[in-house]
Amino acid sequence: MASGVAAVVVAAGRGVRAGADFPKQYKQIAGEPVLRWSLLLFTQDPRIDAIQPVIHSEDQGLFQQAADRLAVLPPVYGGATRQASVRAGLEALAAGSPEIVLVHDAARPFATPALVSRAIDAVAGTDAAIPGMAVSDTVKAVDDAGNVFETLDRTRLRVIQTPQAFRFSKLLDAHRRAAAAGRHGFTDDAALAEWAGLKVAVFEGEPGNVKLTTAEDFARVQREAPLPDLRTGTGFDVHAFGEGDQVMLGGVRIPHGRGLVGHSDADVVLHALTDALLGALADGDIGVHFPPTDPQWRNAASDRFLAFAADRVRRRGGRINHLDVTLVCEAPRIGPHREAMRARIAEIAGISMDRVGLKATTSEGLGFTGRREGIAAFATATIRLPRA
Repeated sequence: MASGVAAVVVAAGRGVRAGADFPKQYKQIAGEPVLRWSLLLFTQDPRIDAIQPVIHSEDQGLFQQAADRLAVLPPVYGGATRQASVRAGLEALAAGSPEIVLVHDAARPFATPALVSRAIDAVAGTDAAIPGMAVSDTVKAVDDAGNVFETLDRTRLRVIQTPQAFRFSKLLDAHRRAAAAGRHGFTDDAALAEWAGLKVAVFEGEPGNVKLTTAEDFARVQREAPLPDLRTGTGFDVHAFGEGDQVMLGGVRIPHGRGLVGHSDADVVLHALTDALLGALADGDIGVHFPPTDPQWRNAASDRFLAFAADRVRRRGGRINHLDVTLVCEAPRIGPHREAMRARIAEIAGISMDRVGLKATTSEGLGFTGRREGIAAFATATIRLPRA
C-alpha cells in the first residue's frame, strides 16, 4: 500500500520579468538562492520522504549550487509549461507511489514549515487542499472595453498559493488525462484537479507567502526580508602529553616526541570545533553525544565527531559559514602542517577551505602549555539556519 509524503518543487521557468540575466529562482535573497529557501522548506518536516526538484535543462550548474548538500532527489527536467513541468516531477515520483504529494512554486521562498504541516493535515479528508487568502479589496469584472459588468462577492473569493497538497495517484491520473486530452493551459494544479472532478478544499494561507515575479518584487524583499538565523558557537579542549611519537591535530598525523592522552585519538582541534558547532546549534556538547564512558569511542578517530556535528547543522537545513581555531602549544610546530590541517577540516565539515581559519600561538612559557604538559585549542563556529 502506498504511503508517505513527497514534494515537487517547480523551478523550470525562465523568470524574465524579474530583470536578471538568469532565472529568478537562482537570484539571491538574504545570501541564498531563492530555490534553496524553497527546497529547505520541505527538508524541515519529518513526514516528507522525498523532495523532487524540477528544473530547466540549461540550469544544472545553477541548481547544483543552490541545492548543495540538501537531501533532495536528483532533478528532472521540466517542459514548456508549468503543467508539463509538474507532470515531469510526478512521473519521476511514480515508482515510489507516495500517498500525498505537495506541489510548490520555487518562486515562493517565504512559505513556512507551519504552512507545509497544515497542507499535509488538510488533505487527509479530501482529494486536494490548497492554501488561500481572503480578498480584502473590492473586485470587479470588466468587459473588453474596460467597462464594469459585475462586482464580485469578495467573501467567496480566495487568492491561492502553494504548496498545494493532493492525493498523489489522483493528481498523476488527472495530469495524464489532461495531457491525453490536449488540455495544457492550467495555471495551477488545483484548476487541473477541478477539471478532473476532484474535490478541492481551501485552508488558510499565509500573508508572507508571496510569489516573486518582477524586479520590483525582489527589490522589496531585499529591503524587508529578515536575515537568516545567524549563530555563533565556541569550543575549548585540552589534552595532556603522554607516551607516543605522534599527535593528531586537525585530522592530520604530526610526528612528535610525545603523544596526546585521551579516550579517542585526543585531537584537540577537532574536539574544540565539534563543540563549537554543537554550541551554535544549542545541541549539547561532545560528551553528550560521545560519552567517554562508552567503550565504542575508545581510540576513535575524531573526524567522526566533527562530521557528526556538521551533519547536525545540515539536518536543520543550515550551512556552516566559517570555522576558526587557535592552537596553544610550545611544540610541535604547526606552521608546516597548517594548510594540510585546514584542508582536512574543510573536507570533514563539507565546506570550502576558504571557510576554515587556523592559527597557532605559544603561551610564552606560562601555564601547562608553557611547561609543555599539553595542548589547548579554542574554536569558533558560525552557522546559518533557516528562519524559524
